[in-house]
Amino acid sequence: MTDITDLAGIRVITFFPSTVNEVCRLVQEEFDAFQRVDHTASAEREQRLGYLSVHYLVRLGSNRTKLSEYKKFDGLTAEIQVRTVLQHAWAEIEHDIRYKSTSTIPQAISRRFLTLAGLLEIADHEFEAIQKEDAYIRANARTLIEERRLNEVEITPDALRSYLDVRLGSDDRISDFTYDWMAKILLSLGFQNLGQVDECISGLDDDKLSRIALGGRGGQVSRFEVLLAASMEENFVKNHAWGERTWYRELLRRWRENLRKAGITVGSYQPRKVE
Repeated sequence: MTDITDLAGIRVITFFPSTVNEVCRLVQEEFDAFQRVDHTASAEREQRLGYLSVHYLVRLGSNRTKLSEYKKFDGLTAEIQVRTVLQHAWAEIEHDIRYKSTSTIPQAISRRFLTLAGLLEIADHEFEAIQKEDAYIRANARTLIEERRLNEVEITPDALRSYLDVRLGSDDRISDFTYDWMAKILLSLGFQNLGQVDECISGLDDDKLSRIALGGRGGQVSRFEVLLAASMEENFVKNHAWGERTWYRELLRRWRENLRKAGITVGSYQPRKVE
């Protein structure tokens, strides 16, 4: 039984190759990792395609086994495997077909598996590159907003949240879905960047207008919607995703009526198309 090292074991599956490295670091910090087999590194050294994964044989360290609840596990070995979700998919399918074969897997199938391994490795790196690019764009958008370079900021849910936090004050009650929905509304209204949005609601008092239109101070996005409606009037109704719905048109009509009664001039802003 001492020769069987995977009586207990787990497999940690990550989205990105960089996370594999983070998990490996934690495994080495938390356990006595007395054996490490890096199939990914060996494949790179040998310039071959195929199975990619990092395998550990681990024991509990003395910092654990000296505790009464862990003493009974002292000296026992477990296996930990770490790989990405694409590496996992390839390994599971390849393993299933190889073990179903009554003889050596056909060469044509082996070649196709190797081709697929190469494609998945590229996909792994592309997904990670996309994640890094997304993180950069989000961070850069926040910087541009802080510097008031709003014409350079594309309308995305994350950028809109950052802008509204600065313009109207943050509101932790607002969900990610709401910002996603509001970003889509702005695009349907013809806005192409946050500079146009800022121009549209420039000089308008969100607290004052929301109290007049709504009868009280609304949440961040509700106040923003009132500002848009007050600045755009019919352009807002005509191009809004809910513009054809009777209940929404009636709601906006009541807002405009309340604003006019209070002596607020409702505008007709229309964002210009940026070439």
